[in-house]
Amino acid sequence: MEVRGPYSNIKAQVRALEELREKLPSLDTPEPSSIKHDRPGRARQLRAEQIEQLIAGYRSGATVYELGDQFGIERRTVSNILHRHGVPMRRRGLTPDQVDHAIHLYNLGWSLARVGEHLGVNHTTVLNKLRERGIPTRDTHGRPRVEAGGPR
Repeated sequence: MEVRGPYSNIKAQVRALEELREKLPSLDTPEPSSIKHDRPGRARQLRAEQIEQLIAGYRSGATVYELGDQFGIERRTVSNILHRHGVPMRRRGLTPDQVDHAIHLYNLGWSLARVGEHLGVNHTTVLNKLRERGIPTRDTHGRPRVEAGGPR
């Protein structure tokens, strides 16, 4: 019995596989050191004088986001440092006039993120204020949100 069809002449396939194999690195080739791993690194430790600068910066009006960028740390780390050192935190809320403005912008079609950026607050702050005022919100696709337990 003779084998025919796609497997009858495999010379071209074998040649293509051999060419591919030649392009692969040898098994004893060391792994390149430039490969980045997804493992988080160790948190950056600030020196005492940097902590003093951070606290002074916050007291002079810098935000935790700005200080995080300046010192190369997360904004939560900035908040933790300030908390550990007994620095009273500023709560950046929205005034009633700013909430009215936020509602106006949101009704014009602005996203929560864009409104928050415009007003210098987090988008969740805007969302919470809209909810407090009973303003219906949209999902990420611009459709009215269906509240839990509401009609489907």
